[in-house]
Amino acid sequence: MYFISTRGGEKVTGAQAIVQGLAKNGGLYVPETFPAVSAEELQAMAEMSYAERAAFVLGKYLADDLGADYLKEICEKAYAGFEGNDPVPLVKVDGETGLYVLELFHGPTCAFKDMALQVLPYLLKKSCEVTGVNDEILILAATSGDTGKAALEGFRDVPGTKVAVFYPDEGVAKMQRLQMCIQDGNNVCVSAVKGNFDDCQRAVKRLFASEEFNQKLAEKGVRLSSANSINFGRLAPQIAYYFSAYLDLWTSGQIEVGDKIDFVVPTGNFGDILAGWYAKQMGLPVRKLVCASNRNKVLADFFAKGVYDVKRAFHRTMSPSMDILVSSNLERLLFEISGRDAELTAKRMQQLADEKEYSITAKEKAILDEEFFGGFASEDDTVEAMYEIFEDYGYAMDTHTGVALAVYMNYREAVEKVDEKDKTPCVVLSTANPYKFPQDVLYALSGNDVKDSFKGIKRLNLLTAMKPPKSLLDLRYRPLRFKTVVANDLAKMSDLILRFADGEIVPVPDKE
Repeated sequence: MYFISTRGGEKVTGAQAIVQGLAKNGGLYVPETFPAVSAEELQAMAEMSYAERAAFVLGKYLADDLGADYLKEICEKAYAGFEGNDPVPLVKVDGETGLYVLELFHGPTCAFKDMALQVLPYLLKKSCEVTGVNDEILILAATSGDTGKAALEGFRDVPGTKVAVFYPDEGVAKMQRLQMCIQDGNNVCVSAVKGNFDDCQRAVKRLFASEEFNQKLAEKGVRLSSANSINFGRLAPQIAYYFSAYLDLWTSGQIEVGDKIDFVVPTGNFGDILAGWYAKQMGLPVRKLVCASNRNKVLADFFAKGVYDVKRAFHRTMSPSMDILVSSNLERLLFEISGRDAELTAKRMQQLADEKEYSITAKEKAILDEEFFGGFASEDDTVEAMYEIFEDYGYAMDTHTGVALAVYMNYREAVEKVDEKDKTPCVVLSTANPYKFPQDVLYALSGNDVKDSFKGIKRLNLLTAMKPPKSLLDLRYRPLRFKTVVANDLAKMSDLILRFADGEIVPVPDKE
């Protein structure tokens, strides 16, 4: 299978798309055609383990380049380290209304990014072999909280790679910051940036596009690649858990093959929900994809009005991984609804850069209305939803999932106005362990407010009886390795990465 750029001008193999990460013209790689999963194949997947299901889905895009046997082998390795017997358990919350939660946080960093970033290093290694790339690969990522830790952990001490992460100073939760700043490994670099996630993401994209910067890296025998969902190798593994959730509903007798279901996805950069839309294009019976935003509701407004406008205030919320105004992966969806018009997509992305907004046509808006439902939740809405679900069903969730549940309630209300007997099952994607945000979760469930995250973990444990992950408890006693904070300045960020590429930045733990 070949991949093309959303902005035109390129056609590459899957292996090349993974190694490069971002197209040379700044576009994102998308499959030249969407592979189909037949009804017979879907039923055959029901008997597979999660790793086998993931390998099968990945094979639809990458088997030509990487080999089906290799994909099965690496998925077995990647998901073997997840806790429990099932890497992605589907939890029934309310059987009467058909509400389910898909828990995607049982990997090593307690967030859904592990679902892809435990696989990506294997995909990248093989892709380098296939394409004959012998340079050292420098993974450069911007993070709003979870991608950074998952990338650092996934690529830690992987031969032939380095990984550098920029995160917004004061823009991530304490547990997220600690997870990154204590990271082990001799090939890792972490730095805060004085700014928000959009500042970090904008700088990373500019570094990818800079010929001068890339030439300097090339002189050192280093080339850039990405661990963000702009890299198709990061996006593709996420498609699998949509199929798996559907199959689990079928094998447990909740639906019949062919029945449609809904998914609710808390999202900021639009990668997670785009993976669900890709699953639908492959033949998964999905009725609606519900896009749940927090107070930074640029996506909700886009789905409502057909105008993407970032001329607005940026808000820091209790769901920091969604505190994003420029949703990179939306470009892939724009490309598709425009009839794969690369010139128009490029024009819109330039409008966004220059004018801070763009609009879509009435025809395109109608496509979105058919496929998606967009909604947002305020901080109070999020707290209320978390409290209600815990009180009624004893189910505790993190703040991002809380946003999704709040939007789900609004969506159900809208559906029931049309058909009060509608019982279409709905799967809410839960993207992080509640203990990653213990203070906010504790406040939502009990009204108690504590200043210390580890006291929050203790009290949340007493309230819910959920077992805290050892990896999070251990953060309290780990010395910091990374304390760097750089200005939101491309030259300074570039200099930091170049020094890291030269091997100058290998911090030792703080002994104080």
